[in-house]
Amino acid sequence: MSTSNRASKSNSRAPQRKKPPFLQRSKSRKPPVNQRPLKPTLPPKQVKVVLFNKPFDVLCQFTDDQNRKTLADFIDIKDVYAAGRLDRDSEGLLLLTNCGKLQNKLTAPKKSTYKTYWVQVEGIPSNDNLDALRNGVELKDGPTLPAKVEVITEPDIWPRNPPIRERKNIPTTWLSISITEGRNRQVRRMTAHIGHPTLRLIRAQIGSYSLGNLKNGEYKVV
Repeated sequence: MSTSNRASKSNSRAPQRKKPPFLQRSKSRKPPVNQRPLKPTLPPKQVKVVLFNKPFDVLCQFTDDQNRKTLADFIDIKDVYAAGRLDRDSEGLLLLTNCGKLQNKLTAPKKSTYKTYWVQVEGIPSNDNLDALRNGVELKDGPTLPAKVEVITEPDIWPRNPPIRERKNIPTTWLSISITEGRNRQVRRMTAHIGHPTLRLIRAQIGSYSLGNLKNGEYKVV
């Protein structure tokens, strides 16, 4: 092919079209490496903190497609969400807030926030059993961190509906157990591991927030 033919063929090609500005990539739009966008911090006056004494058989959510009892049956405050969960068959303190920073402080494992539970167990744990809980026990998902465990007198609390199932001629013991972890049904699995199943579990405190005199099924804004 002659030089003139190559030139004419090259000149016959259609010119390339430039992309519209909104399709062009901009280097300035690239997010910084390993940096998440920061959420705006709520002004103190806009932070909502709700303490709720959750009854037995209530879900820690506001909706349910099976018509079970939820938080919506008790709490009429909008835009608050539970900081951590409390099992349906557990009772006591549930904290709700609209502040992500507070939620993280109370639930993130690295924050090591203590949660205290009043636990009624079957039988009378020995000192060795209690020391095992204090030092950490081996569960299927790994060893637990050391816990604060003490035998306590029965708390002055509301009757559960329905009542717990107690076996005749077998005593029960109330324990105060404080942990910083939040694994699924952790306290129940811990007491089962030492041979003393949990019969009733009530959360009494989360960090500096406590149940106090809050009646079962009621909430207060703090």
